[in-house]
Amino acid sequence: MKKIAVYPGSFDPITNGHLDIIKRGLSMFDEIIVLIAYNVMKTSLFTVEERAAMIKEALHDKKRVRVDSYDGLLVDYVRDAGANIILRGLRAMSEFEYEFQLALMNRRINRSVETVFFMTGYKWFYTSSTIIKEVARLGGSPKGLVPEIVYRKMQEKFPRMNKI
Repeated sequence: MKKIAVYPGSFDPITNGHLDIIKRGLSMFDEIIVLIAYNVMKTSLFTVEERAAMIKEALHDKKRVRVDSYDGLLVDYVRDAGANIILRGLRAMSEFEYEFQLALMNRRINRSVETVFFMTGYKWFYTSSTIIKEVARLGGSPKGLVPEIVYRKMQEKFPRMNKI
């Protein structure tokens, strides 16, 4: 039986930290579904379609990775995808409490779903999509923190970024 993990997030945009989690996850799982979750609480920079295209390009050489989007209950998607594992990355202890609550709620809703936490790689510990967008909006460069396709798309969204 294939071990399929679902890696959910807004990925607005995907960062090298996200890619690190995916690449390391492939050593444990047969397939990873990168699930772009709709989050009505966040204002997105990129559309879901733009995010999916960037993720696919950034991971074009990873044949065991699939990209999808969903606006419903995560555990329902996991079940329907034939998976039983949710993959999550943790950067700091401050994230743990929230992630732990989500994992317990998901487990309560569907007892067959497990959440696996990966610690973020040390190089990416301080990065987040939110911080990267803020730096770019103010004219700083996120080069090296995001895949090249994301960097190019951010240059289009933030013309000031091109000046530095």
